[in-house]
Amino acid sequence: MNKLPLMRSCKEVTALLIAREDRELPLTEQLALRMHMALCKACPVFERQVLTMRNAMKQWRHYGADDE
Repeated sequence: MNKLPLMRSCKEVTALLIAREDRELPLTEQLALRMHMALCKACPVFERQVLTMRNAMKQWRHYGADDE
């Protein structure tokens, strides 16, 4: 059975979510990510965790800058 070109596994999607923090994803990867996120219950939870970590890191960076 052939895998659909835009279907990604949870493992692939978590890698894309992390990569998206550092670079803009190509359109095909963005579409694959959206399709997977619409069907999966676990990956949106991971995405929220990544966003929480990003926001915490932003606050942490600015926390030390206020003391100087």
